[in-house]
Amino acid sequence: MADTPDSTPGPETAHPETSPGDAPSLADIQHWTGIVGHAQQLMMEHLSAMTGTTDAPSVPPFPMQDPARFLRAQAEFWQDGMALWQRFLTPAAPAAAPTDTPAPKSGDRRFAAPQWRDNPVFDLIRQSYLMATDHLLKGVDQLTGLDDRQRAKLRFATTAFADAMSPTNFALTNPLVLEKTIETRGQNLVKGLEHMLADIGRGQLTHTDPTAFEIGRNIAMTPGKVVKETPLYQLIQYTPTTDTVAATPLLIFPPWINRFYILDLNAEKSFIRWAVEQGLTVFVVSWKSADATMVDVTMDDYVLRGQVDAIDTVRDLLGVPAVHTIGYCVAGTALACTLALLTERGRADSVASATFFTAQVDFEQAGELTMFIDDEQLAMLGKLSAETGYLDGRYMALTFNLLRGRDLIWNYVVNNYLLGQDYPPFDLLHWNGDTTNLPAKWHQAYLTDLYRDNKLARAGEYVVDGTPIDLSVIRTPAYVQAGKEDHIAPVESVFKLTRHLSGPVRFVLAGSGHIAGVVNPPSAQKYQYWVNEAGAETLDAFVADAVETRGSWWPDWRAWIGALDPETVPAVGARIPGGGVLPAIEDAPGRYVRTR
Repeated sequence: MADTPDSTPGPETAHPETSPGDAPSLADIQHWTGIVGHAQQLMMEHLSAMTGTTDAPSVPPFPMQDPARFLRAQAEFWQDGMALWQRFLTPAAPAAAPTDTPAPKSGDRRFAAPQWRDNPVFDLIRQSYLMATDHLLKGVDQLTGLDDRQRAKLRFATTAFADAMSPTNFALTNPLVLEKTIETRGQNLVKGLEHMLADIGRGQLTHTDPTAFEIGRNIAMTPGKVVKETPLYQLIQYTPTTDTVAATPLLIFPPWINRFYILDLNAEKSFIRWAVEQGLTVFVVSWKSADATMVDVTMDDYVLRGQVDAIDTVRDLLGVPAVHTIGYCVAGTALACTLALLTERGRADSVASATFFTAQVDFEQAGELTMFIDDEQLAMLGKLSAETGYLDGRYMALTFNLLRGRDLIWNYVVNNYLLGQDYPPFDLLHWNGDTTNLPAKWHQAYLTDLYRDNKLARAGEYVVDGTPIDLSVIRTPAYVQAGKEDHIAPVESVFKLTRHLSGPVRFVLAGSGHIAGVVNPPSAQKYQYWVNEAGAETLDAFVADAVETRGSWWPDWRAWIGALDPETVPAVGARIPGGGVLPAIEDAPGRYVRTR
């Protein structure tokens, strides 16, 4: 539960007889004006401190700033602040009159409730906070002597600070919390404390009802069998629902950073179920969550003993020359390495096509995740995993939550801890909290070699199993999907993949982000996607001539993969899980996905 600021009025100045909806007296307004002024002073002092040097080891000292520019920034801040105060202190102005001060930006739901405008005190708090935040971020933009990376890191940290200090996050400055506390006679705070203590015990913020979903019962339900198990993965084959199936099977590699069932949430959202219904023989790799036995696992293992092994297993099981493949996120990065490796070893024809979901190979523009990658943070991660040999998945969950702290952290602090609301049943958030551990050696090398040093983008610098990787040798037909609003694998970064491949490439830009941009079934009739049939050398050129289609891109992908190999075969024998040389081990989704 958020602590109350020290400047909160004590019993001698509080007015308990006034409910949040009552019009305040002039004395109330003057008092709260002083409180907000103090808060603004603290935030301005924070901004002022950023313009000098600091002894903090994680923040480089800034060079001397332009005094005239800094004075102008201070003058603008105080001018805006005095204008705001004047509007509230002028007796002639109606107490609850609307103002022309900053409104919440598009998508900012924190101040959507009418109480933030109907009550002048909370309207003042809201507008003062928005004004101060705006000036803080302007101050970052006006700092001189910073390179783009330093400025981006400072802006990210400043935004995180401002989000944390939002008045919505504190009980006495949030009218909704005050109303709820009066309504429930404080039971919301007791229930919120229970939620908070439970989360402390788990070491993880809860987003959804933990009892609402069970793997195999109401999520990850597509019928199938585990037909192979290794120390690294289980291979799941799904039961066909059509009399005939495409001759070339589909093998899906989900990211091992998350559980595979993001592609099998429920019958309506499941890409796996949909692909089966489209007449494909579908296999999915379910990666094992890392434990102490995987201390020496590296990218070589995920490529050779993971992807190449699974490709050969499916080919041998069905007696086919090649498979269609999908690589999602980091598994798409590994798939690019696999394709290059197979090509260098004369085995490119083992893969009929490669589809990449939001995958990166060139990390020059890798987005906000780079905020967490420098020598100090890499050293810290090494210490976190030194004893166990793996990185606890809760750390990665926190990292991804921090990228969208306003929505994935503070929103739930308010709802769960302050308002004491019941957790909603939400399958996507359940999956988001179902963390997986990562092999420490692989994770350190991944961040260092790819995110920090960008070796994969330069031919021959990244090595897998002794083979220098050159992505330009890949001639496998490729379908590259990116999310327009993806903050984990930005579209600018994903598009670079198309420039590294030498074969035919179809680039598709989907509406929404890293998850919803992928998990968008046709039945939902949501979002849209863009294609440019003429192709483009740059993302700007692609966007300029792209044609928009409403709805899901899945049918476009199915048509593309069908055109590559239209042949069909009866869904009998080895096409049925357990019907070939590999007997069924257990029902899908298997035990690896249940292991934490």
